[in-house]
Amino acid sequence: MKKRVCLLLCITLAVGLLTGCKQNSTIQKHSVDKNKISMNVIDGNTRFAFELFKQLDTEDGEGNIFISPLSISTALAMTYQGAAASTKEGMAEALGYSGIEDTKLNESYQNLLPYLNGLDDKVQLNISNSIWVREGEEIRQDFLTANRDIFKASVTPLDFGEAKAADQINHWISEATNKKIEKMINSPISPDIIMYLINAIYFKGDWTEQFDPKHTFQTRFKAENGSMNDIMMMQRTGKVAYGQGDGFQAVRLPYGSGKAAMYCILPGEDIPINDFIATLDGEHWQVIRDSIRERDEVNLQLPRFKLEYGIKNLNAGLTALGMGEAFTDKADFSGIGDNICISRVLHKAIIEVNEEGSEAAAATAVEMTLTGAPAEPLAFIADRPFVFVIADDETGTILFMGKLSEVE
Repeated sequence: MKKRVCLLLCITLAVGLLTGCKQNSTIQKHSVDKNKISMNVIDGNTRFAFELFKQLDTEDGEGNIFISPLSISTALAMTYQGAAASTKEGMAEALGYSGIEDTKLNESYQNLLPYLNGLDDKVQLNISNSIWVREGEEIRQDFLTANRDIFKASVTPLDFGEAKAADQINHWISEATNKKIEKMINSPISPDIIMYLINAIYFKGDWTEQFDPKHTFQTRFKAENGSMNDIMMMQRTGKVAYGQGDGFQAVRLPYGSGKAAMYCILPGEDIPINDFIATLDGEHWQVIRDSIRERDEVNLQLPRFKLEYGIKNLNAGLTALGMGEAFTDKADFSGIGDNICISRVLHKAIIEVNEEGSEAAAATAVEMTLTGAPAEPLAFIADRPFVFVIADDETGTILFMGKLSEVE
């Protein structure tokens, strides 16, 4: 019988509205060539974001959903550095990287991540990576080098048998997330686990035009199941980037100097939220964005809300997207080591939206084992389920996306 060795490969954290917690492994904001960020990679990430979101909606259609596609894409792109043969092909299909050369993909990430770090002086978006390797274990050097060079990951050998080994890793995570996520690694660390790759993303965004708390009022939100919940509704009237089209209304709410924004998309009243989500893809997303332009008089009402999603096992969704082999004993991760497969991909995310801006946090773990103005003012009143997306509008990178089906 083959010895089974567990490899918890990637934990990705995406955190919003955090104070500065600078890490040594933070990807620097300089030396960025924006022309080397391939739009094919951005398009692939966008396709992956919507396809995975739709898969999750088929599993959790009655509740709220919130994920960080960038977090998941980055974690799996790090894992992808060690994939080979049909396992690599399946991951490429799922991630939207089919037909993209490794050099182009890696060059894109090498420039995209530091670019996002320097996106906007008024928006905090920092990315850092670390690798923790059990002392004495041999990981393919090419794999470690790729993650050092592309993702700027620091590599730290650690005696996982020490009682405080988990505490040391958890301390890094806690400091990195301003204590938003204080414990990811359980102690004692199992002797089967040989490595952790940890990626952390920090996001802080205040609205370019904030809501006045004096105008926030109590009203009712009609959940998808028909129940009515009391909520606090933020409100402002005036200039808003507003769009509408066949079966939807949308608003764009920028952060900071406007390079990043939250998009809120409200389906038509006769369209169930899950039916609307089923139509979403990169092309539909572009139609929505193209419809939006600044309007002078819009009555904007948006719930003040907080939601938590996960810990969610993404295996089924990722398998449906084409990378099922990666979860079986047929997997080929020979770029990392011999006889390795992914056992689970886990994701957890939270978001809070209030009058000042948005706070978001997410964690992804890839665990591996061996083997014209109308007559009346326009109105966007989100008193029923809607979809929301936080995106970098310079490259089109989707940072977060979710469905608010009910407000707790």
